[in-house]
This record gives sequence, C-alpha cells and structure tokens, in this order.
Amino acid sequence: MRIAVDAMGGDHAPSEVVRGALDYAGRGPDQVILVGDVSRVERELSDLGRTRPSNMTLVDAPEVIGMGEHPATAVRTRKRASIVVATDMVRDGTADAVVSAGSTGATMAAAVFRLGRIPGIDRPALPAYMATPTGPVTLLDVGANVDSDPEHLVQFAAMGAIFAEHVLGVANPRIGLLNIGEETEKGDDLAREAHAKLAALDLNFVGNIEAHDMIAHHADVVVCDGFVGNVVVKFFEGITTYIFRAVREDLQQGPIAPLALLALKPGFDRLRARFDYERFGGAPLLGVRGVSIVTHGRAKSRMIEHAIRAGAEASRAGIPDLIAEWTREHPALAHRGVRSRIAARLHRERAGTP
Repeated sequence: MRIAVDAMGGDHAPSEVVRGALDYAGRGPDQVILVGDVSRVERELSDLGRTRPSNMTLVDAPEVIGMGEHPATAVRTRKRASIVVATDMVRDGTADAVVSAGSTGATMAAAVFRLGRIPGIDRPALPAYMATPTGPVTLLDVGANVDSDPEHLVQFAAMGAIFAEHVLGVANPRIGLLNIGEETEKGDDLAREAHAKLAALDLNFVGNIEAHDMIAHHADVVVCDGFVGNVVVKFFEGITTYIFRAVREDLQQGPIAPLALLALKPGFDRLRARFDYERFGGAPLLGVRGVSIVTHGRAKSRMIEHAIRAGAEASRAGIPDLIAEWTREHPALAHRGVRSRIAARLHRERAGTP
C-alpha cells in the first residue's frame, strides 16, 4: 500500500507526524509518502537522527490550511496545501490512502471535493470507536453531518457494517440505532422512520440501542446523526480520561500510596490497555471514492502510526469498492440522493440562488 501522510496537519506537526510515519515505515513494506514542506520535514528527520528508509518518500506541499479557515474555501483556493496535494494523490492513483491529523473540516472537504462521493451515497459518514471490555463498537456518524434523514442513517448503517466486517473482522456485525429507549415507537420522527427502514433491509439489525447498551456491546455498529454522535464520542473520551486521572490521583494519597501503586500497577496497566483509544485513533471517511483517514488533531507519533495502519487496512479491504457494490445492489435506497440533488438544484434555479 502507498499511504500519503499530511506531514503538516495536527497540533504537533510536523515533528510527531514524521516520527509516527518513520515508526510505521520501519515495521513493514508499505510505502509512506510524507506530503508537506520538504525543508521542514528534512529538518525534522535530521533532528531525530534517523535515516529515511527506502519505503519513505517526500512530496513538497508548502501551504497549510489552518484550523480557523473555512474548509471548503481553503480547499478550493490553496492548491498546494498538504492535505489537498495528499488527497489528489489518491484521486490520481499515485497513493492508496491519505492520512491527516489536521483540520477535520479541511480533510473532509478535500475528500468530498477532490475524490467525490460514491455514486448513490448521499452523504459521507465519519465513524469512531467506543472501547468496551469485549472489543470496539463502531459509532457513526460522529460529525460529518450535523443533521440527517432516515435514508442517510440507512446508508451509514450499511457502510458501518461493511467497514466492521472487512476491516475490524466482525462477522455479520449487529446494527443498532441509537435511541432513547428500546421500544420500536420510541424517539423522534427520524428515529422511528429509520427504524422501519433498517428493519426492512438485509442487515443484521438488532433494533434500538440506548447509550449504556453501547458499553455493554449489544451492537457492533451503532448509527445516529452527526450531531448526536459527536456529543456522545466526546463525552465518552472525556469521562474515560477523567476516571483514569481520578483513580491515579486517589492512589497517590496516603502513607502507603507507593506500595498500593506497586501492587495495583499490573491491573491498572491492563485496564489502560483495554481503553487505549490511540489504537483506534484513525477512522476513514466512509462514502467517498477513496480512502481518507481522519485522526485527532492532538495525535502524537503512536496515534499517527495507528492511523497510517488504518489507511492501509481500509485500502487492502477495498472499502470504497465494497460500498459502491452495496449501492448497486440497493438502488432504490442508494440513488435517492441523486434525485434529491436534482430536486434541490431545480429549486435553487427557480429561486434564482446559486
């Protein structure tokens, strides 16, 4: 696999991105392409005192899209920005995936505008992973779409199931719809209509899932709109961080704290490993014609390495092709978006708006 890595994206770029890319390239045969300001990248390599491996190349892209810039405008105007150049490499077939810890909006805008949507998919969706004692639960959408309609949620469910099966190795993944109760009639119009459509499809739909059911791993893929999903995943990350910090602070209190810490350290380390979100720190934007991996802006080298691995795995599995195959098998659902876009365009033309 050839993975284009946005060397300039993220809070700790380019140093941590370069370090993570070096670690990944040193462990396997995949080609890693660092895209960014070559002079700065070479300086980072020199500062690290490490030789660039034969499976790593550099591509110059001197511009950077900042977190405060309007994503769509920046992607259209900054042709030499690192995320744009890296995404274009996927579009042009010189890379199999793009990975970025930069502006999520810019990464998604580059994927939508430069790669394009898979025919039949109305809106791409961004998944996230919720750590549970028995494995990760895939939650989507977590922010690519602020609002959605029932058909969008159906498409999210199908894309999430494809990803869970072919990348995470979950056989016949269980699909759940995030709701305020298990009963079919619970929730707003969106939830009730989506429930009816999901139940009628050939997916392994297990019904409504409440938030606590995700931690109990009652479903492998949980679907919701992007507003709800973003709130859920950020709360989950925040409460997990708080619990570990509180436990560590409490164990440091009292005269026997050093002995207590020594005795509890093996169990504490196992618990931390179970909830190690860095292992799942990179997720593909599902529904675009190529593999585009979004990772945390605060990502350091270890998370960057895992995000590159996520790009390679999604590419090997051919996730965009599998999603395109699903849309061809379900034209009535998949191509609703084509009709919707035509109707929206006609409405704008009648109203005289661009």
